[in-house]
Amino acid sequence: MATQIESSLHISDLILQASPVVQAVMLILVLASLFSWYVIAKLHMRYKKARQGDEHFQKVFWSGAELNTLFNNAQVNSKREGLEDIFYHGLGEFLKLKKRHAETNSMIAGTERILGVGLSRDQGHLESGLNVLASIGSVAPYIGLFGTVWGIMNAFIGLAQVEQVTLATVAPGIAEALIATAIGLFAAIPAVLAFNHYTSKGEEIYSDRALFAEEMMALLQRQSVDTTQEAE
Repeated sequence: MATQIESSLHISDLILQASPVVQAVMLILVLASLFSWYVIAKLHMRYKKARQGDEHFQKVFWSGAELNTLFNNAQVNSKREGLEDIFYHGLGEFLKLKKRHAETNSMIAGTERILGVGLSRDQGHLESGLNVLASIGSVAPYIGLFGTVWGIMNAFIGLAQVEQVTLATVAPGIAEALIATAIGLFAAIPAVLAFNHYTSKGEEIYSDRALFAEEMMALLQRQSVDTTQEAE
């Protein structure tokens, strides 16, 4: 009898014998889990590439390279991202305003606006996918709970047709229902942890880029003042 109960409670058998609704819930949760891991892998590679790219550009920028040289290199690089892209658009606006002989304050304000737009645009690209992890992390437990409630409801409906209720008759239905909750948590927990981790990483990268933008503006402002004084 013990062997029979053990075999009837095997997880694979319970999944195969589950009701169509519970099986659909399990399938949705498994697909959601796989997709969340795919998004996590993409975020990992994207954040790693962004960090390496920013560090490399900062080294080149602070090595004493000419701004015009960096601008020309960024201009021919169609795949520029991160700090290089922010620098390119910011300096491009500064040079454009300078060519129009705009006042120093107007040049600085215009460049700051473009740098802010560039920061927001690149940050949005960097963090794309986080909303998917947030959705999976918040919704998956409820989908699993729905499967559990549906499975338990079916189990009790089945018990109504049994004259003598024993553990052997109750256990399979309850176990089948709880599998949906387990799969829901299995999908949600990594998604929530990854969301928190990459949100924190994104804030760090944004802070570093914003600091670089401020340092770049200070450098451009000094150059503008020096140019004005020489003209006078």
